[in-house]
Amino acid sequence: MFDKITEFMDTKLSTPMAKLAEQRHLRAIRDGIIATLPIIVVASMFLVIAFLPNSMPKDWGITQFIQANQAKILLPYRVSMYIMTLYAVFGIGFSLASSYDLDGLSGGILAELAYLLTIIPKAIPAASAEVKALADSSEPLKNYLSSLPSGFVLPMSNLGSAGMFIGILSAFIAVEIYRFTQKSGFKISMPPQVPASVARSFEALTPTVIVLLLVSTVTMFIGIDVHKIVGSIVAPLVQATDSIFSVIVVIFLSQFFWSFGIHGWSIVGSLARPLWLVLLEENTSAFASGSAIPNIAAEPFYQWFVMIGGSGATIGLAILLIWRSKSAYGKSLGKTAFIPAVCNINEPLIFGTPIVLNPQLIIPFILAPLANGIVTWIAMSAGLVNKVVASAPWTLPGPIGAFLATGSDWRAIVLNVVLIVLSILIYYPFFTMYDKSLLAQEQEQ
Repeated sequence: MFDKITEFMDTKLSTPMAKLAEQRHLRAIRDGIIATLPIIVVASMFLVIAFLPNSMPKDWGITQFIQANQAKILLPYRVSMYIMTLYAVFGIGFSLASSYDLDGLSGGILAELAYLLTIIPKAIPAASAEVKALADSSEPLKNYLSSLPSGFVLPMSNLGSAGMFIGILSAFIAVEIYRFTQKSGFKISMPPQVPASVARSFEALTPTVIVLLLVSTVTMFIGIDVHKIVGSIVAPLVQATDSIFSVIVVIFLSQFFWSFGIHGWSIVGSLARPLWLVLLEENTSAFASGSAIPNIAAEPFYQWFVMIGGSGATIGLAILLIWRSKSAYGKSLGKTAFIPAVCNINEPLIFGTPIVLNPQLIIPFILAPLANGIVTWIAMSAGLVNKVVASAPWTLPGPIGAFLATGSDWRAIVLNVVLIVLSILIYYPFFTMYDKSLLAQEQEQ
């Protein structure tokens, strides 16, 4: 029976899912967003530092210093993670153009151009005649008016998560236009004596004209608010992603694929990561402004409270191997895999036990993260633990990562430890059967 399921997974699902994960447009989204992860991780730390006083004694000097300089500490966050779509679009355009064997740099610049053309600059209103008249008799008001900037500003919210889907579409449109001009020959070609960098610049002139005229006509001259239209379309999808049903489906699918040797998080993440980033950015913006944090199921939710120790919450299995294993192989594997598992690296466990195609361990490999996800959802919904607001470095031990991801909530450490204990309990009966089979094999030899 199990062999038939394995054969079905390999022939009917493995190849199509692998092809889906490598589809050039999905791969471009994945590459572009993954390229922003260093920015997100580092910028999240500025957010955590700015709000450390919430979990520190008020009379400490460092607490008072952070509170006095909180606005400045948040500035790096506001020009990095807060406008992360601006960075992701370039990566998406670069990756997609490279997949077509086009110049990646030109593709990234064209994608960025198309995206920025959807964001309409707004003129800063000048002071009215009445306000100016009042300023003539009020020196503080006069000084205030003179300090105000003039000219145009960009709405920064559309440079962040609110503009993510427009950013993705803009990158696709720009690169496809670039590809069309290259393949059709509708471009300016230079003699071979011209340096390659100069030649590429001239080849990009035609797609630049098309992108500039097309997008600006739609957004600036006709006046279509593409961000509002797309936002209203994807809003139900974003809301659906932040639900207990979605959490269960995401966890189950990723673990089910992993059980048969298919990298489940690679497939699920390629589709869900843009939505997770929207949820996370909404949380960080609310946290930075002191508002209620709206979402639960952003990516750090899975990272620090579901997949503790790696996919399958295998930290429980690693602890059992090093603590309770009676077989020589189990003890040796536990010693080898424990430290990597603490740092959320569990390939030694997945392929060393192995978990893949192992009916004894597949069940807890699916059940443990499901249980973690449900318990965490209940705890965060009830306000027992803060919702995630930051993306901590993924190799941190679970309790530390959970503490940072929730904006320095000590209760997250307690929850993380409880979930580790829960994963141990779920793995225990299956580990016992697995270890007995290993011991029996060793005694037969």
